[in-house]
Amino acid sequence: MEPDVSIETSCMIRIAVLPIGKVPPPLLRDYHSMLLPHHTIPLSTISSFYTEHQKSPFAHQPWDTGSLQFKFLLGGSPPSPWEDFQPYRKFLSVIGICHCPSSPDLDHVIDQFNAASKIYTSALVLRCFAFCPGDSQLDDGKKRENLVLFPPADRTMQEFHLHTMMQDIAASLLMEFEKWVLQAESSGTLLKTPLDSQATLSSEEVIKAKKRRLARAQKTIGDYCLLAGSPVDANAHYTTALELARLTADYFWYAGALEGSVCAILVDQIGQKDTGVEDEVRYRYNNVITHYRKSFIQDNVQRVSPITFELEATLKLARRKLIKEVVELLTNAADGAKSLIDTNDRLILYVEIARLFGTLGYQRKAAFFSRQVAQLYLQQENRFAATSAMQVLGMTTKAYRVQSRASITKHSISNETEPGHADSGKLHHLLIVSLFESQWSTLQMVVLREILLSAVRAGDPLAAWSAAARLLRSYYPLITPAGQNGLASALKSAAERLPSGTRCADPALPFIRVYSFPLHPSQMDIVKRNPAREDWWAGSAPSGPFIYTPFSKGEPTKNGKQDLVWIVGEPVQVFVELANPCGFDLKVDNIYLSVQSGNFDAFPLSVDLPTNSSEVIMLSGIPTSVGPVEIPGCTVHCFGVITEHLFRDVDNLLLGAAQGLVLSDPFRCCGSPRLKNVSVPNISVIPPLPLLVSHVVGGDGAIVLYEGEIRDVWINLANAGTIAVAQAHISLSGKNQDSVISIGYEKLKSALPLKPGAEVTIPLTLKAWQLGLGESDTAAGKGASGSMGRTVKDGCCPSLLVHYAVSLAVFILAAMMHSKAHSLQLTIRRRLIVPLQICVLQGLSFVKARLLSMEIPAYVGESPSNPANVDGNPSNKAVGYGSKIERLVKIDPFRGSWGLRFLELEMSNPTDMVFEVSVSVLEKPSNEDNVSVDYAAEYGYPKTRIDREYFSRVLIPLEHFKLPFLDDSFFSKDLQLDESTSGKNSSLSERNTKAELNASIKSLVSRIKVRWQSGQNSCGELNITDAIRVALQSSIMDILLPDPLTFSFRLARNVSKNAANLDSPKESSTNIQPSMSNSSVIEHDMTPMEVLVRNNTKETIKMNLSVTCRDVAGQNCVEGTKATVLWAGVLSGITIEVPPLEEIKHSFFLYFLVPGEYTMVAAAVIDDANDVLRARAKCESPDEPIFCRGPPFHVRVIGTA
Repeated sequence: MEPDVSIETSCMIRIAVLPIGKVPPPLLRDYHSMLLPHHTIPLSTISSFYTEHQKSPFAHQPWDTGSLQFKFLLGGSPPSPWEDFQPYRKFLSVIGICHCPSSPDLDHVIDQFNAASKIYTSALVLRCFAFCPGDSQLDDGKKRENLVLFPPADRTMQEFHLHTMMQDIAASLLMEFEKWVLQAESSGTLLKTPLDSQATLSSEEVIKAKKRRLARAQKTIGDYCLLAGSPVDANAHYTTALELARLTADYFWYAGALEGSVCAILVDQIGQKDTGVEDEVRYRYNNVITHYRKSFIQDNVQRVSPITFELEATLKLARRKLIKEVVELLTNAADGAKSLIDTNDRLILYVEIARLFGTLGYQRKAAFFSRQVAQLYLQQENRFAATSAMQVLGMTTKAYRVQSRASITKHSISNETEPGHADSGKLHHLLIVSLFESQWSTLQMVVLREILLSAVRAGDPLAAWSAAARLLRSYYPLITPAGQNGLASALKSAAERLPSGTRCADPALPFIRVYSFPLHPSQMDIVKRNPAREDWWAGSAPSGPFIYTPFSKGEPTKNGKQDLVWIVGEPVQVFVELANPCGFDLKVDNIYLSVQSGNFDAFPLSVDLPTNSSEVIMLSGIPTSVGPVEIPGCTVHCFGVITEHLFRDVDNLLLGAAQGLVLSDPFRCCGSPRLKNVSVPNISVIPPLPLLVSHVVGGDGAIVLYEGEIRDVWINLANAGTIAVAQAHISLSGKNQDSVISIGYEKLKSALPLKPGAEVTIPLTLKAWQLGLGESDTAAGKGASGSMGRTVKDGCCPSLLVHYAVSLAVFILAAMMHSKAHSLQLTIRRRLIVPLQICVLQGLSFVKARLLSMEIPAYVGESPSNPANVDGNPSNKAVGYGSKIERLVKIDPFRGSWGLRFLELEMSNPTDMVFEVSVSVLEKPSNEDNVSVDYAAEYGYPKTRIDREYFSRVLIPLEHFKLPFLDDSFFSKDLQLDESTSGKNSSLSERNTKAELNASIKSLVSRIKVRWQSGQNSCGELNITDAIRVALQSSIMDILLPDPLTFSFRLARNVSKNAANLDSPKESSTNIQPSMSNSSVIEHDMTPMEVLVRNNTKETIKMNLSVTCRDVAGQNCVEGTKATVLWAGVLSGITIEVPPLEEIKHSFFLYFLVPGEYTMVAAAVIDDANDVLRARAKCESPDEPIFCRGPPFHVRVIGTA
């Protein structure tokens, strides 16, 4: 059998192309490629070379449309025994190729050419083409037969000369064909085949051979007519041969003639499409196959079978694609292979079947027959056959889905990948199936084993390593541990025969996937900035106590990937996970990140992976230049070969395992947990930026503070980068930001620009916060056990955020240069996060707090209490502030009595330290409108010592801080001390009132300082806000809110002076009298007195007022028969109306008969009380009367004696 046969093969003239002398292989291939375009020579172009010696036997030669067909075979082939049966199998011409510079002796070249041409006895035309002759060879006038010199010229000119020579060869062959046909018609010829040589020489066979000679001669003449390009003449001779062969029952030659007639029809109808012709071709070729089969049945004892011609005819018909039963034809041809005696014929048949199935699109059938070809090659024990088997098996890998990565082009991957809209990270289902398919696992393993075996026999260690790597990586679950160790040994042995540093496109082990791309640490954090804004640092730190919040809106990217910024010269890390699911220990000599952009230096790392284990490792490197960085995978040096492990392949593998398309998940086999798929972010490298590093002066350990302790801390900042810090800003983040009292920002600002290597120390003032209830118990337990509770609780400490960047001049320069990288550099700043490791220990703990108060009646004097001084502060004319005790006693302006109020704090000392507690009160300045004025004076009180594990009580003096008026907003159901906002329906006045309430509490707390000291270095301040709130919680209404009515008495001896004082409240004062002479009354003297009633609400109050005077025994001394006080005026049943926030006075006279101590009390019954008054009086019934009584006022009556 012959390869690459078709129906039109019968009209092709075979020409052997032989190298003569020493011809370099590249030049030989080049000269051969110059011949290939001249496979068709039109008859119209050879007229100048053609000479008709006698009348041509080709009467119907198509000179205008016909042509001669050439088939060039480089190196030729041995003569075929079937040349008489089919003349197209003969080599009718021989062309020699000579390279003159390599073979200077032309005579020797001719001798070599003649010797090489002798084996081709059927050759009619011989030519030797000598290329690139030298000057001496061209000047040699000696004529040499069949030698054609091609002078040095460009390729176009050489092709033109070659085309001319091919026309000459075509004309010479045509004339030789005419001679042969004329000779065969006149004298006849004896034509034999191997079938005839096996026949017996009996008389009957001799007679039969004579009868058949004429039919065979007509068939052969038709073959030469067909070679000469005259299909009409050929068809006429074929018709005659068919009639004669039918009469003599020469089925074999009958089939050959019928096959030639089909070729003549197609050549005659070339370029035309006629369904009738196609049907005729199909019909005749079926007869051809049938008659070839008949010739086989006719003689069963022959050793040379015509089955090869039947199979060739089947292949020719199948190649024509004329019928739908192509698969059936090829299947029948494959069944006929069992009858072939010659192994080479079987090899050619399988090759042709595989080609045809591949041409028709049946890739898996083509792969099956290609494997049959490889099996035939492997049966031959030689290296060249093994190499051929390896190459053939390599062509089947695509159909069996085990192809090498080197054969998978990017174009095929991109075509099979479907861009996703919702999830761009997933690949198309077909791509996963094409890469990993578990349905053919056994067959795929067989194919890879065959490739491995053929590569070992062929001595190709790289191909053997690739096959073993694919087999081990893809099918390790189906391979026993012994088989896995065998493949590992094969990999090592193949690597030993490879040069050091050999790379292979197919990775083996381990499996590698991305674990994480860590962000920059707190010392190297990168954030974006807006250099056009004055507060360029704004927007970087998140609002709230968290550095990161999942609700923050990120910037979307085009492909949905995360953006990551690296900086030139600063090391970066990437975490990857390695898995070894096989039954042997794996040693990875080197592994490092694979970067295609060339602007990254990766650091190699060696890893040892035990059997069935996985490990997460950190791979690092340094960016070297500005630009994007692409990291498709890792470069691994394992088993002696360098391979590229792509993250994408493992992602596809894991996705296929999740969908059941892959045998197993290698990471799950090694016990690794299932992780979310991590995609490689969009990485960009920017120019160098400054880099600040920090440490706490004195050590980076935890700063141990007691609750409320105040301490100075120094933070050292150093520029470890190569660029100066031009801008910097310090802010706070996290919890307990109030614990940082002050930051020495000016110290940092004065050090700018901070050059590389420079340092600056920034002072901080810290104040320890108050521990919660659970934290206090934990700290106390740790302190008692001796650990001092020095564990810093996560998330409770504040952090310093130092934002810094390069200078604005660099930004302007980048804008002028239109440099994208430098512009990115200027839109990015760095953020140094300095966590303040503060460990707060429990200090003095509050046990309980309570409010202590005492009311001392006042004496009736000429100057009443001034209700306008609502916060009880003394005026500038106050008397008696030289004594500490007098500072504790204040006149209550709303009750007119003396009062002592203390906040008693009971504290315990659970620590092993001794504390001294001191209380100080800051007095308000006289100019209260200027909020910037510091407190005028600070008054201290004796210190209280609290030994360890002891309790003690501390008294804190409180002033009266009632509000100026009573309003219904105080009685809203949600009124609380710590309320900061009112309801949606609250009016502006209500919100202002509540704000004033909170401001009063805050003002009181801010003026009282409770400080402690322990030793010489530890000092702090106690937070008493919560203690005051707890102490006042139960009596908030009585303490903070004023009474609806305020009653007071005064002597009216100098009415005009008192009236002037009332008209000028700023000049009046609530003085503590140094003596009681001004408030004393003389017996038997008509004493004018006034009772003052003030309305503390915003509505008019109607009431019945009554005044009572009692003696020291508490008896009423103005009524009854034993009255000791006479009076003039009205003392009871006084009906009056008091306008809102105003006061009225009622005058009367008293005449005391007996000296002594008397008490004046004013009371009133309010008529038609509103809801505010009832709420303040805590009435349970709406009909219950509202009774208000003022505080007692003492009157000292002095006798006259």
